[in-house]
Amino acid sequence: MKIAIAQINPVIGDFKHNFDKIKQFADRAIENQCDLVVFSELVIPGYPPRDLLERKDFIDANLNCLERLIAAIRGIGVICGFVDKNTSDKGKPLYNAAVVFEDGEILHKVHKRLLPTYDIFDERRYFEPGRESMPFSYKGHEIGLTICEDAWNDEDIFENRIYDQDPVAENVSAGADLVVNISASPYYLGHDKFRKHMFSFMARKYRTSMMFANQVGGNDSVIFDGSSSVFDQNGQMTAGASDFAEDFLIFDSETLKKCDRGIHTLSMSDTESIFKALVMGTHNYVTKCGFSKAVIGLSGGIDSALTACIAVAALGHENVSVVFMPSRYTSKDNFEDTQKLAQNLGVVLTQIPIDSIFKEFLKVLSPSFRENEPDVTEQNIQARIRGTIMMALSNKHGALVLSTGNKSEIAVGYCTLYGDMTGGLAVISDIPKTMVYELARYINHEKEIIPHRIIAKAPSAELKPDQLDQDDLPPYEILDAILKGYIEEMKGVQELARMGFDKGVVEDVVSRVDRNEYKRHQAAPGLKVTSKAFGYGRRYPLAQRYTGEFL
Repeated sequence: MKIAIAQINPVIGDFKHNFDKIKQFADRAIENQCDLVVFSELVIPGYPPRDLLERKDFIDANLNCLERLIAAIRGIGVICGFVDKNTSDKGKPLYNAAVVFEDGEILHKVHKRLLPTYDIFDERRYFEPGRESMPFSYKGHEIGLTICEDAWNDEDIFENRIYDQDPVAENVSAGADLVVNISASPYYLGHDKFRKHMFSFMARKYRTSMMFANQVGGNDSVIFDGSSSVFDQNGQMTAGASDFAEDFLIFDSETLKKCDRGIHTLSMSDTESIFKALVMGTHNYVTKCGFSKAVIGLSGGIDSALTACIAVAALGHENVSVVFMPSRYTSKDNFEDTQKLAQNLGVVLTQIPIDSIFKEFLKVLSPSFRENEPDVTEQNIQARIRGTIMMALSNKHGALVLSTGNKSEIAVGYCTLYGDMTGGLAVISDIPKTMVYELARYINHEKEIIPHRIIAKAPSAELKPDQLDQDDLPPYEILDAILKGYIEEMKGVQELARMGFDKGVVEDVVSRVDRNEYKRHQAAPGLKVTSKAFGYGRRYPLAQRYTGEFL
């Protein structure tokens, strides 16, 4: 039996787009004489639909789309994800479901049993868990059909299991010789390696072939990398799709080998995978939100330079504009570096000085400021002038503002609300400063795109004379290590201090993270590439006083 994995990029709620895409890939599978084509989790409505699931018309549109697909696709079996109604009078009204249909008939249907409620997931808010896991017979095979999290509960892999069922084990014990897992499994650094290890281990453990069909594309902050794959009974990966791109993979159910000759490329390094994730996430967010162009404020620093490079890779240089807004504190080097970067990227650079506007602000505010010495207030005014200019250009030209703050700065509040935080998407808000440098060097690995001086210079906000980031913050190597421990690994002050970090520095960093929660709550959505990003997957109270100390 020839099986195709259709790794596609659905748009949430665009049922016409999703119908056409599913039909297109199913037709392609028919042309290649495949017996079965497999799509991802909730591919019909797109994932994650969140509170659209509370709308009856949304659910009905999803079911109508499924009915049309069943009627339109003939000559091949299809597995795809959709939202099913719970017809009983108990439990949540919906199921996260998968269906198998062929030639106008539904052959099999399953409901997702394990519903995640951690990080970005909140499926128990909407769905009722399924009740059984049984394989179905199809063209000489017993296929165990599971949905994403259903595969994430093996007792030999997960030390602290959060569910009391294991749908994969149940399907295998009921006779499945091929386990199919349709997923919308998000990307973050290291996740694909763990997924491959997990499926390889289970295939070897159960002596059963495993197939993982994943969604690809960006939806809001969440990025799906694809990387669909097939594993034989020895745990060897015998076929795999590309990462961060739609793909079409054909394999034979007996040999599990690829049937096509195409090369399915994967990222060669973690840095490359992060860059590809950010490019795809930016493109999908901008275009799925109805924009085609982006505008970025360039400072001459590495963060805005990196953001501009990502935007050009995502949207094309003709759809990206950049703005340089110098003040009395802006160095000549930054102006020259910005000009060179814009030239290297092929984007139009506009210069709008802000000093006269800043002077007018100080003049108007002088009666209220006369008894106070200059402080961070004057610095923030400059940032907010720039934010206002960026939004004016966005409104006038219909271009989405991409903000340029990195994770290290946003974590400790080294950013200005309604200033440099202004924007529709915070492209690198989950990228620590040390990783910013890695990405810049990756971009320059073939030729210099980001001028070397931008990478080499000491970071500065240039909002007061001779200002450097490290005047106010620990060295970024130390800061990023503390932030990773506190935000991603959930370590407290005492534990971080025992790791060798200066306790006073740790306390200062942790205090800054906690008291700046209100800023992040108002920030633009950012693209998630680490295991714990700010935003939807990290829900901390704004008003709280927990310090890690006990009574």
